[in-house]
Amino acid sequence: MTDTIARPGKIIAIHLSYASRADQRGRRPAAPSYFFKPSSSVGVSGGTVERPAGTELLAFEGEIALVIGTPARRVALADAWAHVAWVTASNDLGLYDLRANDKGSNVRSKGGDGYTPLGPHLIDARTVDPTALRVRAWVNGELRQDDTTAGLIFPLAQLVADLSQHFTLEPGDVILTGTPAGSSVIVPGDVVEIEVDAPDASGSPTSGRLVTTVTQGHVAFDETIGSLPAVDDLQRTEAWGSAEAAGLVAHHPVPERAKRDPVPERAKRDEGPTLSPALRAKLLEAPTAGLSAQLRKRGHHSCFIDGVTANIPGSKIVGTAKTLRFVPFREDLFASHGGGYNAQKRAFDAVEEGEVIVIEARGDATTGTLGDILALRARTRGAAGVVTDGGVRDFDQVADIGLPVFSQGAHPSVLGRRHVPWEVDVTIACGGATVQTGDIVVGDGDGVIVIPPALAEEIADAAIAQENEDAWIATQVEAGHPVDGLFPLNAEWRARYEAETAPQSETAPQTETAPHTETGTNA
Repeated sequence: MTDTIARPGKIIAIHLSYASRADQRGRRPAAPSYFFKPSSSVGVSGGTVERPAGTELLAFEGEIALVIGTPARRVALADAWAHVAWVTASNDLGLYDLRANDKGSNVRSKGGDGYTPLGPHLIDARTVDPTALRVRAWVNGELRQDDTTAGLIFPLAQLVADLSQHFTLEPGDVILTGTPAGSSVIVPGDVVEIEVDAPDASGSPTSGRLVTTVTQGHVAFDETIGSLPAVDDLQRTEAWGSAEAAGLVAHHPVPERAKRDPVPERAKRDEGPTLSPALRAKLLEAPTAGLSAQLRKRGHHSCFIDGVTANIPGSKIVGTAKTLRFVPFREDLFASHGGGYNAQKRAFDAVEEGEVIVIEARGDATTGTLGDILALRARTRGAAGVVTDGGVRDFDQVADIGLPVFSQGAHPSVLGRRHVPWEVDVTIACGGATVQTGDIVVGDGDGVIVIPPALAEEIADAAIAQENEDAWIATQVEAGHPVDGLFPLNAEWRARYEAETAPQSETAPQTETAPHTETGTNA
């Protein structure tokens, strides 16, 4: 080992590389992707890192850092590790408040002074097996991360070989190789320790513990010269590691460190996150079948509101949930809660434009949970629709009003036969699905699903991409090709699909080709 750490010429970091982290994020990349960090972000063990004024989501990431020893340009995978001189610990700190401003480049979110502490010691790369390294992280003495390079999606040598395809890796350059699951938010006063070691190697070489203390900054960003920090529930979820840890699940205890941190003022679910026009358009384009398939891929199997169909054939709804809960009828409770300005009326009077009223009626189809007057009120206020696992009275008139309603069908009974309108804007059960205020609801001819807001953008993009792929497959089947190997695409068919659907370069030279007729198998 050595204690000499020179300032690198380049710092290259990978976005996702550990299976545990990819599974936590719900997406696994097919190939590594990278971003640069400035050399001015380098810090040393025992130093501090500042959380800027007006921000809340500074997160640590324990990582294995590789230090290049000899120039590497277009090196083979088998030779790549020989170009690594040293291995050490790194904390790839990031400020999620600035993440959206620079998309995947992470220029400001990852480039702050002291955001790349390295060390304290360097391990000779020749003395360790790159497939048997371990990285661990502690916050205030509590172990938060513990994984080995056996859990990598992309081996360390592959990162060296891949990067050398594109530019020369020079002596002293640093490659940050990604972080496993367990990364989370840190606040002023927290002490983070990162260690990399090779427990199975002779002498158990170690980097020692890289120690960094978080401090609070007091200089605000100037809105007249650049974008300001901004966060949403997606950034909170990814920074903390889960919606539960971020305190975004209703009635879930707020993490203790969030309670003592004075900056975050919202450690709970909003009235409902904004559904942007762009995201709404994507969800309108994507079918519920495709969206539910993408949710299933990410481990969400309970997204269906079962037993409901649309009152207007061919209608589709997309919106954020506003919830209304009915409880079973009881005479005294109906007397106190059923009349006057009850919860049912309050829900329909308060629904906002683009919201979907979701009603818990315990799956009882023998009662009407809304009628024409309430439907007219919801349509007038701009509601996107209504979903109820009960029945609808004035069924034909509600359809004529034009408000999309997904229900168990028509029933002529009035309020007070089966239900008591009890409360609004609470977590409910509708058609077997849990629905929270602000969840994203999508319904079409196949049914209605509930999407956690933090996943909506990712789910929509993936569903549309899959729909495009399926449409291409359909054209091949229509042309006479068998489905074996085509659905789903095997390697040969996928290569053909990607070649035929790849965007054409705008700068590619234009050449004239004579028209010709294909013969043999259909293309």
